[in-house]
Amino acid sequence: MVPSTAQAPGPAAGHPPHPGELPPVHDTLVGVALPALAISNRHGQLTGTGLEGVFQHGRRLLARCVLRVAGREPVPLRSRADGAERTEFLGALRAPGDLGPDPGLLVERTRDADGTERITLRSSAPRPARIPVELALGTDLADLGAVAAGRPGPELTASVHGTGLRWTASDGTAVSVLADPAPSVALGAAGLLRWDAEPAPGAPFVLTLRVRCERAGRTQASGAGRPGGHVLADPVAEGDDVRLGPLLRACVADLRALLQRDPAHPADVYLAAGVPWRLGPVTAEALWAARMALPLGTRLAATTLRALARTQLPGLGPESGRIPGPLRDAGPLLPPRCTGVEATLAFPAVLAEARRWGLPEQDLAELLPAAERCLDWLRGAVDTNGFVPDPWPAGPARAETQAHAHRAAALGADLLDACGRPGGEAWREWARALRERFRGRFWQDDPAGGRPLLARLPDGRPLPHLGGWAAHLLDTGLGGAGRQAPGLLDKAQTERLARLLAAPALDSGWGLRGLGEKEPGYSPFGHRSGAVRVHETAVAVAGLAAAGHEREAAALLRGVLDAAEAFDLRLPEMYAGERRAPGAPPVPHPAACRPAAVAAASGVHLLAAALGIRPDAPGRTVALHPLRSAPLGELRLSGLRLAGEPFAARVGRLGLGVVEEAAPGLQLGV
Repeated sequence: MVPSTAQAPGPAAGHPPHPGELPPVHDTLVGVALPALAISNRHGQLTGTGLEGVFQHGRRLLARCVLRVAGREPVPLRSRADGAERTEFLGALRAPGDLGPDPGLLVERTRDADGTERITLRSSAPRPARIPVELALGTDLADLGAVAAGRPGPELTASVHGTGLRWTASDGTAVSVLADPAPSVALGAAGLLRWDAEPAPGAPFVLTLRVRCERAGRTQASGAGRPGGHVLADPVAEGDDVRLGPLLRACVADLRALLQRDPAHPADVYLAAGVPWRLGPVTAEALWAARMALPLGTRLAATTLRALARTQLPGLGPESGRIPGPLRDAGPLLPPRCTGVEATLAFPAVLAEARRWGLPEQDLAELLPAAERCLDWLRGAVDTNGFVPDPWPAGPARAETQAHAHRAAALGADLLDACGRPGGEAWREWARALRERFRGRFWQDDPAGGRPLLARLPDGRPLPHLGGWAAHLLDTGLGGAGRQAPGLLDKAQTERLARLLAAPALDSGWGLRGLGEKEPGYSPFGHRSGAVRVHETAVAVAGLAAAGHEREAAALLRGVLDAAEAFDLRLPEMYAGERRAPGAPPVPHPAACRPAAVAAASGVHLLAAALGIRPDAPGRTVALHPLRSAPLGELRLSGLRLAGEPFAARVGRLGLGVVEEAAPGLQLGV
């Protein structure tokens, strides 16, 4: 994981790095199959500049891979991602002897996340001709953090090895690139491989490169040890909107690409927060993403919860039960927030909802003690005003944090009751008291109907700035019989918030801004001060739909889908909050992760919200509350998992939902 204080090179070669700057990645193509990733520019050449290269476990195995055919680099024509793990490049150039302007040679390149590359040279010349093909290879074996900071170190000197080249770092780590067919010339000191190709119509020249890394005497491909695909289901989206199927496939492919194993417990997997910056230990984002991906099965939620439970602080003091986490930038208005507070409050809520989706009893029994310790911590974590500070114990009381605390208490109460544990009624009363306090202290009245406060500072002063964070106030969570749990806001406040979320100051036309357009400190590129963060809009869509504000939910849903189309239906972590204009696409954020766990899971969450799936596997019921306006037309989701069995449902153009496949004995609820 690259620290937020890393220094990175500027946009031009040789530009001195600036504190906090990260290399732009919005126009790169990233193939991901963690722990491996390949970051390529649109032209397809790996030049060793910026973040380009093939990485494994955060270390750059290959920095340069420059192709020349007949002494020239191909003219780039097209580049695209082929799923999450592979990128494709198409180039052309005139063959030796060509007299006209038409290129006679076509160059196709595919590059996998593990560094495997296939180069195909096709010729349209009437007769075969010998054409020299060269690859200039190099690496620095630098850490991703050093590469991002503009301090990768010098390239290593290669030696000829087998059918390719090999480099060795001072710590004994070695990497080799092997070619098939073997080159006719291999120059170690120059890092050069050469072939004499003779492509002809119908007989292309095909070259395959494979990257191998050696650590402690063990040789393996970069993608070795990938988690299995059985962690997530294979859903299918069909309907009137032809974008939905490719969008869902891309989201699931990105989630699979981001899966990584707990090194000490390889049976457990969890999601990396995002590529290329956030590849560290399990985070709150991994848990939120697992929650939104519950329609794909409960296994990811269970293994993510287990990984977090192992980090829970022991003992009997005030820290006992808290799940630690790093501080994270919270924008210009508040000090950094603590992801540990967020993860601690999310733990019992996600466990409770996973149970509604059919979490196996053995997983529930194993994880319940950790959830109880999270609730025990929450009981002692409130300040003198009865709110949870973030960062704990002396930070401001943020409205979003109170929403997480309220959800933990409300769903935790249901969880304790269902498992025959004491304390459920006490936690329901705790949640009720928090609602009363919140409505009195976090709602600012005004002639237009009022608005929620962003936070109250430790001295009690209010921060009134409105942003996409307010969507979390509508995220009440899934209760018994598939019903939504009680919310922090009353009915009138919920209606007012729905209107605020739909207003142009917050809704950019592409989704919710992190901070309202008219608020002090607004910046369209600020990740918490104006950029559209996809998962916040997905949370808003689900919350608005559950609260009956379908018009507002439908508008935000369509905005995100339109934005996704501009990003090749592969949702980035965020994009600029610039106001939508006719004919203009959304503006990318130069440092946004793509893929990102919560963004990829948001696609699943949005489609599940459009169908209004509300399961209660222990109660053997499932209810459908689709958007009655059917903003996407007819929609069918199949291949989901509920109660451990396949689940499929459909909503028609008239907004009527139908369950088409479900576990035996599962009844339709209300």
